[in-house]
Amino acid sequence: MRTLISVLLLALPLAAQETTSEEVVEMAQTPVFKVETVSRTTQAVNYERTGPATRVDFVGTAEAPSAKGQAKIQNNRSILKLEIELKKLPLSTTFGAEYLTYVVWAISPDGRASNLGEILVNKNGNGKLNATTEMQVFGMLVTAEPYYAVRQPSDVIVATNEVRKNTRGKLYFIDAKFELLKRGQYAPLANPLALTLDLKASPLELYEARNAVQIAKMIGAAQYAPEVLSKAEGSLKMAEGFPKGEKRYRAEVVRTSRQAVQFAEDARELSTKREEQALLDAEAKAAADREAAAKAEAEEEARKRAEAEAAQKAEEEARALADQQRKEAEQQKAAADTLRLQAELAAARESAQRAEAETARAQAMMARQRAQEEAEKSRRLAEQADAEKRALRARLLQQFSAVLETRDTERGLVVNLSDVLFDVGKADLRPLTREKLARLSGIVLAYPDLKLRAEGHTDSTGTDEINERLSKARADAVVGYMASQGIAQQNLSAIGLASTMPVASNDTREGRSQNRRVEMIISGSVIGTDVATADRQVE
Repeated sequence: MRTLISVLLLALPLAAQETTSEEVVEMAQTPVFKVETVSRTTQAVNYERTGPATRVDFVGTAEAPSAKGQAKIQNNRSILKLEIELKKLPLSTTFGAEYLTYVVWAISPDGRASNLGEILVNKNGNGKLNATTEMQVFGMLVTAEPYYAVRQPSDVIVATNEVRKNTRGKLYFIDAKFELLKRGQYAPLANPLALTLDLKASPLELYEARNAVQIAKMIGAAQYAPEVLSKAEGSLKMAEGFPKGEKRYRAEVVRTSRQAVQFAEDARELSTKREEQALLDAEAKAAADREAAAKAEAEEEARKRAEAEAAQKAEEEARALADQQRKEAEQQKAAADTLRLQAELAAARESAQRAEAETARAQAMMARQRAQEEAEKSRRLAEQADAEKRALRARLLQQFSAVLETRDTERGLVVNLSDVLFDVGKADLRPLTREKLARLSGIVLAYPDLKLRAEGHTDSTGTDEINERLSKARADAVVGYMASQGIAQQNLSAIGLASTMPVASNDTREGRSQNRRVEMIISGSVIGTDVATADRQVE
């Protein structure tokens, strides 16, 4: 019932972006933490320094394909003024009796949704809204809602903004994945009897106030936020009880209804927070109880161990006393048996020799056992070292793959820099290439024993001399940049292989594009790759 919003910003390739009057910016990726999402691709604009007023359009979604409109945006000392006009919106109750109005939202790149205000439409579906916002970068959506003061959008999105060719500002393409309140969840809460709106008899704000109070009640505000809910109910009662014959009827009903909506939304939000805190407190208490029980159990175990140790010590002392008494008796007997013992001296010597032989055999057996244990220990250490190398290799493969295409081969980890990361026919590194190589070097610097070998490749077009020179120049450019990032020179090497090692057919455009590349071979003993072996495989 209570869902938070998060926005995932996915960077689109530069070649796929539309041309505008300003720079197109690529956004970083942010993880999504919820599971039920409704994904929409829209556009956001940085209006930070737009100068004169600019405009964007609104286009209808599948929910309202005929909807359209525009927004005029003026940046006035970091406060943006918006004049929004929408046309041909369907009746909001078309999407369910619980939806009474429309709300315009601003969505920032970090996933924050801001309610810009309610847009009231006439019988033709037309309406206007003047609003302000401190956001500088945002996209806009229009949703159907049960009342105007909601702080979380529903998933009934009827229109999104669309940038014009002459729109001023930096354009962002964002793939917005909203975890919205799904359609149908308002149904059992707001307008449960699906009452038909009679706006001639009562203002729309009164119906929205009823929706807001009903929703707050249904999610537990009476338990978790009774003081705020009572204010909402009191305001709603005042709105419903104002005499219809009074001259100030509509103005007073609208005022008290909007007051009721604000109190109800506050009660709903406060109730949500308090309920979540109650759950956290209950969980914390359960954890504390478990910890106390575990502590008591540990203390009981310690007491039992102490008693057992005391009993064992007493038993050992009793055995020691008995042994001492037995030895004294044996000594007395030995004095009496001296003559007999002298007679048995030869037998004792023979027995001693046998004992020495047994001792030698026992020592030899112990030596063999120790040798076996050392061998087993060495074997385990070797297996552990191999496992650590494999784990490091897998971890590096995952980290490198997050930056550039990487594959695991017998030669080592092969990072592929495609032809598009260089200027056409040149060895100059593009800014995006430098950024990716900087991220790779940040990973490699953590492992000083890693060796990097850059291999330049071309397609079969052009002469062998040109291809060899270009492939070597690109490999040198990559190695030179990695060295500038702090990687030791002795760990770097470069070679130009021209068109001698194609990975696809040079008969097609796609194949030639795949053959134009720089491959960075990352090897070293720490990941189980012999550098010399890797070089011999290439040569």
